[in-house]
Amino acid sequence: MSYSAASQVAARQLEFFENRKVLVAGELDDTFPTELSQTASSVTIFTTNFGYARRMSSHDSVHTVFGAEFSEEADIDMILLYWPKAKAEAEYLLAMLLAKFGPETEICVVGENRSGVRSAEKMFAPYGKLTKYDSARRCSFFWGRCDKPAPAFDINDWFRSYPLNIAGAELTIRSLPGVFSHGEFDQGSKLLLDTLPALTGRVLDFGCGAGVIGAVMKTNNPSIELELCDISALAIASAEETFRVNQLEGTFTATDVYAALQGPYDYLISNPPFHAGLKTFYAATEDFIAQAPQYLRSEGQLIIVANSFLRYPPLIEDSLGSCETIAKNNKFSIYAAKK
Repeated sequence: MSYSAASQVAARQLEFFENRKVLVAGELDDTFPTELSQTASSVTIFTTNFGYARRMSSHDSVHTVFGAEFSEEADIDMILLYWPKAKAEAEYLLAMLLAKFGPETEICVVGENRSGVRSAEKMFAPYGKLTKYDSARRCSFFWGRCDKPAPAFDINDWFRSYPLNIAGAELTIRSLPGVFSHGEFDQGSKLLLDTLPALTGRVLDFGCGAGVIGAVMKTNNPSIELELCDISALAIASAEETFRVNQLEGTFTATDVYAALQGPYDYLISNPPFHAGLKTFYAATEDFIAQAPQYLRSEGQLIIVANSFLRYPPLIEDSLGSCETIAKNNKFSIYAAKK
């Protein structure tokens, strides 16, 4: 696998990592940590992405930790942070990791300039000084040291709450930084919820984000057996918290498309993602649609919302034999198909 631009820049600075015990975190999706392990004393990866954790767990040269919070005991003296797209997620990762590993921990930050990595110096200021050492491939590379004790970290302080009254349901939504619909409600989801029929049986909320769609479905259809899934540990933690505060029940599964799921379902329902980091990314949704027949019961139904410009109807027709547009507005369309 070729390295991202950010990893290519980090690879120019290997001397920073010589004989260091490195924790790699943030917005990365390549195998650069395995190369880093040839220079560093040890390499641990912390990722909130189930798919990346699954891929990297097969590499013996690195230790991979998946979750919303790094809770393992680890001997770390250097952090390599790949700057995430969401500024609030960068703040979250810095606060969590520096609270855990504390003063004298060195940090390198790398990221694409368009991701906002230039704000790293200002964001790191409460912990110490961060200095830019390299700039190439439209990326920047910084080095610094945590000189001041970081405040104690409590994940509960990082949830944002907002009220939601939609499709007859009154809810409180709770979400962590970096999660879709963090602190606001998506209009595509609104159209989907206003369109959904009465639901029965086993229902999957695919790409659940903060649990908005699932919480409304469970409120309005209390007898359904609901499973919510997402590739992001931050999303799963947010959905669990949304269900807790609204006293709802569901099953929560971190997965990469269907990798950790057990069908069959009566309904596959989704506002599917099409952004991965800074990239537009359709592969997960294409796989979700293509494999739907294997995870639907006979007469089971796929219902998704998507930007109208996305070419999903032909994919749905190829997978399930038909595709009906059951609602649309000037931006979004609701597509449905039965097995």
